[in-house]
Amino acid sequence: MPEATTPEDGDDGVRIDLISGARMEGLASMEKIRLILDSVRDGDIVVLEEGLSPEEESRLIEVTMTEISPDDFTGIEIETYPKPDSGGGSFLGRIMGKDETAKKLTVIGPANQIQTLHKDENLITALVSRK
Repeated sequence: MPEATTPEDGDDGVRIDLISGARMEGLASMEKIRLILDSVRDGDIVVLEEGLSPEEESRLIEVTMTEISPDDFTGIEIETYPKPDSGGGSFLGRIMGKDETAKKLTVIGPANQIQTLHKDENLITALVSRK
């Protein structure tokens, strides 16, 4: 089996962490948020196989806002596919206790490196720049 390698300091590529639902399943909400923010602060793009719950996503944004520093960390860009319905079905789903984290792909990256160019129900197009 091939051994995992890490990029050299001089490498100017973009690192993408693809995190499975199974990896996130056993973590508490704050552990998930810390895992994501630590990677993004290092300049990595994080792709979650299964999205965060609406509460976890809100908490991620809150924690990010407290950590923004003009010289160090500019914040995050977050896109989720497919976007949850904003109509009555979604509200009813929450009342009925349906899990809204299933079947969502979430892309999170440093705000100064990732820019969403296009998003619809079938496609997210993003421009990822080097540091």
